[in-house]
Amino acid sequence: MQIPLRALICSLYLLVLAGPTWATGWPSALDASLARAGIPRSASALLVQDVDAPVPLLAHRSEDAMNPASVMKLVTAYVALDRLGPAFTWKTRLASDAEIRNGTLHGDLFITGSGDPRLSRERLWLLLRELRTQGIRRIAGDVVGDRSFFRLPPHDPAAFDLRPLRPYNAGADALTVDYGAVRVRLIPTATGVLASSDPLPAGLALDSRIKHPINGGTGNCGDPLAQLVASKTDTPAGVRLTLDGTLPQGCTEPFDWNLAPLPPDRLFEGVFRTLWRELGGEIGGRFRDGRTPPTAHQLAETVSPNLPEVLRDMNKWSNNVIARQVLATLGALAEPGEDSVPAGARQIQRTLAANGIETAGLVVENGAGLSRSERISATTLGHLLLAAWKSRTMPELMSSLPIAGVDGTARRRLPNSPAAGFAHVKTGTLNDVRSLAGYVLARNGHRYAVVLMINHPNADAARDAQDALLEWVAGL
Repeated sequence: MQIPLRALICSLYLLVLAGPTWATGWPSALDASLARAGIPRSASALLVQDVDAPVPLLAHRSEDAMNPASVMKLVTAYVALDRLGPAFTWKTRLASDAEIRNGTLHGDLFITGSGDPRLSRERLWLLLRELRTQGIRRIAGDVVGDRSFFRLPPHDPAAFDLRPLRPYNAGADALTVDYGAVRVRLIPTATGVLASSDPLPAGLALDSRIKHPINGGTGNCGDPLAQLVASKTDTPAGVRLTLDGTLPQGCTEPFDWNLAPLPPDRLFEGVFRTLWRELGGEIGGRFRDGRTPPTAHQLAETVSPNLPEVLRDMNKWSNNVIARQVLATLGALAEPGEDSVPAGARQIQRTLAANGIETAGLVVENGAGLSRSERISATTLGHLLLAAWKSRTMPELMSSLPIAGVDGTARRRLPNSPAAGFAHVKTGTLNDVRSLAGYVLARNGHRYAVVLMINHPNADAARDAQDALLEWVAGL
């Protein structure tokens, strides 16, 4: 029987696209890098596929669900763009149902949060300044924080890695500021290190005991935080943050240390009180949680940057707090009144399935990848990348990814390499986990979706393997 020419050509095309088998076709540099790191092939999952092709060029263990670390942020970003749209913003509002008379708000001030991941001290200052321009100097009643947009269980910042002061461990909150962290400015001197924070949140005291050897200025500074430790103590006046350790002699320039000594609600209150006081304001009552009454009228509002800009911060710099906020937002909007994080995870499952993306084995805990339980397969990630490439929000997702050798967490990757400037990839790092996923524009003019996940005790030595894969794809 004669096979039609068109069918024969199509069959040959699919065979070419399917690529070589594992035994003969894996990039030799990738294979060698894994061998040097002592990582068996069975500890990795791989997928490489032309965004315009129906089948992968390379695939290995692509159906097996693995821990993706921060690559999970790609999933959160894709679903957020699909469900919320590129014009989505978060709003923080000040309102009251009380009379303003003789410079005094004769009642309570209500602050309604919507989970703005990018609410900064600068924007909060502008919001309070707008309040002052309306003639309000004194708030006679309470300041009431309305956090009801999110429904969240208690958060333990030490649960993941017993490092509760690390900013990445800050929890989600409908009213959070500065990613839940305090930026401490450290200024080396001949005898020690001066510590300050501007503004210093009310209820927080800094105690610098950092040693800096006399006659500093020689030697290599390296990582100035490497030998420093921080601890916090609850006192009747609030929280005392103690900084200790030794700064290398070569460290002579000021630098910042981001820490999270306060839970989000207390940090918001502390920054609010300090900024309001600096603006000449007074508070007659106390801070408390509550609901904004329907009779309250709006006094001021601040609006976040749009979603794509927020996602660029999340993905370019792998910001875990933003990812937590975005996931909780997805859940709060999809299932009001339900626990926002599991609701967000269900929204991810529904959205992927609705877009024809395989979800077998997918486990979403916080949407950030800062988890030991989150799981995803290379197939799911690959299908997501292919669907995103053909979606209406492709430019927004692409622009959120770090560019190898150019910016974000990939700025120091692959300099002077064929992949530099041509690989938009999100990487992930945890103990025993190294992963990457994104797009590579190859020398042949084709763009490829690339996924590599490694779960193994030697995964911290897998950076060369990641780079070898990206260089191989770029050189196709």
